[in-house]
Amino acid sequence: MAVSTIYSTQALNSTHFFTSSSSSKQVFFYRRQTNRRFNTIITCAAQQTVVIGLAADSGCGKSTFMRRLTSVFGGAAEPPKGGNPDSNTLISDMTTVICLDDYHSLDRTGRKEKGVTALDPRANDFDLMYEQVKALKSGIAVEKPIYNHVTGLLDAPELIQPPKILVIEGLHPMFDERVRDLLDFSIYLDISNEVKFAWKIQVCFFIYFIFRDMAERGHSLESIKASIEARKPDFDAFIDPQKQYADAVIEVLPTQLIPDDNEGKVLRVRLIMKEGVKYFSPVYLFDEGSTVSWIPCGRKLTCSYPGIKFNYAPDSYFDHEVSVVEMDGQFDRLDELIYVESHLSNLSTKFYGEVTQQMLKHADFPGSNNGTGLFQTIVGLKIRDLYEQLIANKETAPAEAAKA
Repeated sequence: MAVSTIYSTQALNSTHFFTSSSSSKQVFFYRRQTNRRFNTIITCAAQQTVVIGLAADSGCGKSTFMRRLTSVFGGAAEPPKGGNPDSNTLISDMTTVICLDDYHSLDRTGRKEKGVTALDPRANDFDLMYEQVKALKSGIAVEKPIYNHVTGLLDAPELIQPPKILVIEGLHPMFDERVRDLLDFSIYLDISNEVKFAWKIQVCFFIYFIFRDMAERGHSLESIKASIEARKPDFDAFIDPQKQYADAVIEVLPTQLIPDDNEGKVLRVRLIMKEGVKYFSPVYLFDEGSTVSWIPCGRKLTCSYPGIKFNYAPDSYFDHEVSVVEMDGQFDRLDELIYVESHLSNLSTKFYGEVTQQMLKHADFPGSNNGTGLFQTIVGLKIRDLYEQLIANKETAPAEAAKA
C-alpha cells in the first residue's frame, strides 16, 4: 500500500502539491486561510473512500440514521479520541461521519449580524467542503474546521484520516454540484411540515414539564412556531430542492389510517428508491414492478389501533423512475417484524432475519416502532451492499484491464 507524508507549513492559504519519488505518493493538502502556525504531520494511504451523502433539515432524524448506519458496518461511532470534546465528527471501525455544519463560514454572531440563517449558502464555505471531501475520497487526510454548537463559534481544525466509508450529513450535501458529483450514494430525509411541527411541539411540551420557567426562557409554543416559520423560506429555497438528486428518499407523512390526525404519533413513511442507480437494486414487496396493497395478518403481526398497512408500486419522482414501498402505522412487537421482512425482497441482508435483528438491537432508538426505523435500517443494509460491490469492482478492474 502506497503511503505519503506531508509536513504542514505556516499559513497554508491555498492548495499545495507535494511530490515524492513515487508518483503514487502525490498529495494534495487543503487548508482554510489562517495566521496560526501548524506543525502537523499527515500520512495518507493510497485508498479510495466511498462517500455517502445524507441531507435533511435540523431535528429530522439524521443522528438516529447515522447510528443505525454505522452499526451495520460494526463498531460504536465515537468522537475522535483525544480531540475537541465538542467535535461533531463520529468515527467507527469503517466509517467516519462528518457534520457539514463544520463548513459554516460564519459563526452564530456573524450570521446574526448579516441577517442570514445557517441554511443560506452565503453562511457556508462550499469551496472548502468540496476540496476536503475530494481529498478524503482520494485517500488524503485533511484538517477539517469545527463548528462548535455549544458556543456558536468556529473552533480550531481537527485531523481527519480517510476512512473506508465517509458519510457527510447536514443541510447541504447535495446543494453544490461539485460535492454532489463526489457522492457514491445519496439519501434525503423528507419530513412533512405537519409532522415536523408536531415533533417540535412534542419536544416543547417535554421541555415545559421539565422546566416550568420555559416561558421566561423564551421557549413558548408561539416562539417555537415562529422559529419554524422563520426558517421555512430558506428551507424551501436551499434544502428541500436537494431531494430531486437523492438516490433514496425517506418521506415521513401524517397517517392516513386516522382521519384528520395532527398529533404526529402515528406515521405514514415512504421509501422512494431511484431506478437505474449502479450497485443499488430497489426493495420490493411480493412482486417486483407490480402495484401491491397489503394489510398484514393480525395473528402474525401484533398492532394496536389503527393497525398497519403496506403499499408498493412503481412511480415517477422529479421525472425519475422510482419504486416506492410505504408503511402506515406502527408495530407493537419488534420480534414479529420478521413476518414483514419475509415478504420484502432485495433487502441485501447477509442472513434471514437480519433486518429484524438490527431493529431489535436498537429498539430504544426513535422510530423503531414505525416505518422510519424500518426504512433507515433497510437503507443502511443497502449501503453496505453497495460498498461491497464498489470495492469488489475496484479490486477486479486492474486484473480485467491487464487481460484486455
